[in-house]
Amino acid sequence: MTRQLSFSILVGLGLFVSCQAEEARKAKAETEAVHKGKSLFDGKTLKGWEKIPFGGSGDIEVEDGELILYMGEVLTGIKLSGEPPLKTNYELSLEAKRLDGVDFFCALTFPIQDTSSTFVIGGWGGSLCGISSIDNMDASENSTGSIHKLDDNTWYKIRVRVTDTTLEAWIDEKQVVQLLHSNHEMGMRPGEIEECMPLGICTYQTKAAIRNIRLKSVSAKKD
Repeated sequence: MTRQLSFSILVGLGLFVSCQAEEARKAKAETEAVHKGKSLFDGKTLKGWEKIPFGGSGDIEVEDGELILYMGEVLTGIKLSGEPPLKTNYELSLEAKRLDGVDFFCALTFPIQDTSSTFVIGGWGGSLCGISSIDNMDASENSTGSIHKLDDNTWYKIRVRVTDTTLEAWIDEKQVVQLLHSNHEMGMRPGEIEECMPLGICTYQTKAAIRNIRLKSVSAKKD
């Protein structure tokens, strides 16, 4: 074997190893992207979102990577422009905090197959959380309603997971909803909040900050 041929073989092996390493890097990056999901809010603009024209609603601004919903006379809200990428087998998450006011600082409306429902955090005077509505009953009336101490100026991690049959929700690491939704009639509370469909966020006479809105695909089976 000549020196030139040996050198060519070594160069070829080096290129092969380099390509293998690059493919492994890309595969790892893709896996991490799937795990983290897709960001729905760029932290700089309202691109991809639209303000909901509630009567007497507060302003909506972006400040320091946060979506600020100012207190309105009743509701202030924003919703995703167009159809959401997923309507089942997904997990939707964000962080929210109440800056001022005494009612819900995050009512997260999310798609659930061919309809939508709302995960209310801090409603009915500031402490009740749950899904509205189930079998035409609000969170204050159905089995998902629960009372939580929610402090002002404190970030809370909100997470909703929807599969073909189940609905789960968390506040920080505490699971507060576990429901076999296929056995129930899911929907929205009648009224202005229906404008949040299919995916939106609103507040009630409360100023709030929202950040890190993400959506990712999940298995139909619970992890």
